[in-house]
Amino acid sequence: MSSNPETKSAASSADEVRREVSRAYADAVTGRKIETAKQNRVFAAIAGYDGEELSSLPADAVQSSFGCGNPLAFAGVREGQTVVDLGSGAGIDLLIASRMVGPTGRVIGVDMTDEMIERARANVAEAGATNVEIRKGVIEQLPVEDASVDWVISNCVINLSPEKPRVFSEIARVLRPGGTMRVSDIVVSDLPAWVREMRQMYSSCVAGAISEDDYLAGLREAGLTDVEVVERLVYDRTQLRAFIATELKDASTCGCCGGGSSQTVAPEVADRIAEEVEGKIWSAKVVARKA
Repeated sequence: MSSNPETKSAASSADEVRREVSRAYADAVTGRKIETAKQNRVFAAIAGYDGEELSSLPADAVQSSFGCGNPLAFAGVREGQTVVDLGSGAGIDLLIASRMVGPTGRVIGVDMTDEMIERARANVAEAGATNVEIRKGVIEQLPVEDASVDWVISNCVINLSPEKPRVFSEIARVLRPGGTMRVSDIVVSDLPAWVREMRQMYSSCVAGAISEDDYLAGLREAGLTDVEVVERLVYDRTQLRAFIATELKDASTCGCCGGGSSQTVAPEVADRIAEEVEGKIWSAKVVARKA
């Protein structure tokens, strides 16, 4: 029996999106400029990490952080538990989680980009975190056993997935009964079509993002319960312009979450984007539970 051509085409398109995102983040972490690294530290602080917390981590873990929030702030993670981080990047949240679960706990990072995995493993080694393991894989098909983790966290990554329902189903699959999902992610409302169609805005965590209502509905459809948003940070025009300006300077990173593109955006276009999307993009901290 032959395969459905439409199914093949959709799978091929999704794979191409993942390859493009992976290339963008590889370029971001390997070609990062000092100015961008400093700006990422500023955005990390805005996103909910305190200065003392950041100063105790390897510098590269912070400077290579492209998140939009601190998913572990006030999370209630306890010693001895198991945490999995979807799209773990250079390891900032892995290292924070490793301290929370202690020597009897376990932290698993999953990332698809070799350069990020290399950075994370180096940062984990520098921090001496022996309870952290990093696995290569995609978040739509996690290399994690069924019902094996107490917490699923993620920081500005699920918005990049071209197959979000699969991600939500994977979260439900790997959580133990009573386990908790707590992620920080970008959600949007009524973005102009021309912004969504810009390739460089996808890896910048904008064009691929969905609405808050759709995000919560997707988690419920995957079988999770007690789904809610517990915190929001709506980006103003100044913040949005700063995010886009970072990408304009070196075409490698966006202050929001680090993606990039070989295609730069003209300054006047960046100003227009910031003006038209103001109030329509925010970081949401989303929690859910597996019954």
